[in-house]
Amino acid sequence: MGAVVANDTKLAFQRDGATVLRGVFADWVEPLQAGIERNMAEPGPDAKHYTTDSGPGLFFGDYCNWQRIPEYRDFILHSPAGEIAAVLMGSNTARIFHEHVLVKEPGAGQETPWHHDQPYYCVDGQQNCSLWTALDPVPRDTAVEYVAGSHTWGRWFKPERFNGQMINAMDGWEDVPDIEGQRADYTILGWDLEPGDAIAFHFMTLHGAPPNRSASRRRRAIASRWIGDDARFADRQGTVSPPFPDLTLQHGDPMDAPDFPVVYPPAG
Repeated sequence: MGAVVANDTKLAFQRDGATVLRGVFADWVEPLQAGIERNMAEPGPDAKHYTTDSGPGLFFGDYCNWQRIPEYRDFILHSPAGEIAAVLMGSNTARIFHEHVLVKEPGAGQETPWHHDQPYYCVDGQQNCSLWTALDPVPRDTAVEYVAGSHTWGRWFKPERFNGQMINAMDGWEDVPDIEGQRADYTILGWDLEPGDAIAFHFMTLHGAPPNRSASRRRRAIASRWIGDDARFADRQGTVSPPFPDLTLQHGDPMDAPDFPVVYPPAG
């Protein structure tokens, strides 16, 4: 594949927990747009409408469809995403954990609340990476934002659904800080994006996004989630998202299961 990741990009990912990669998936924009249209027409069992109707203002999400939607599968297996993730993670390998599609149609008034992802997931380990790929122009005022360095805090925050419902109140986990009300206390990162740009971020990095208040502009994105050599199955003793109901792994096992194939290096 020959993906090139600049050294300062790797350093920014390690230091800040989030960094931007310009144009890395430009050749994949049209196939992924087609995949999202297919996904929205044929949603999976875990699809969600975070808004109340399917008209203007829809906020749609779905995940774990890459094995059934050919455009997603082709991207996961044949794009440079796995290699880029391995380089950023400092891992010899990259397994696909899952993909997550998020579409905010024009007028979508629902914000994405501040959260970090790893408490939702059935995986432990420091070698992980999400690649959030823009499929439409994303101005800074509708872009996902990240709290720089929050992946190094060593703090776990209670995961909630985007409607505020708690999904897993593990003992000792904290409420998410009031980032929005205390923005001046944090270094908050965000970028204008063009289709094919991606944001790489760590599963422990706090992030959130404003509504899409545009009357005409869509905000389609697909995030591919990657795990590295140190990933281990985590039994959270409660609900996880995605649920992966058929897994038979035990707490602490390597993530060696058909749901999570090694994509980089490619077989053979």
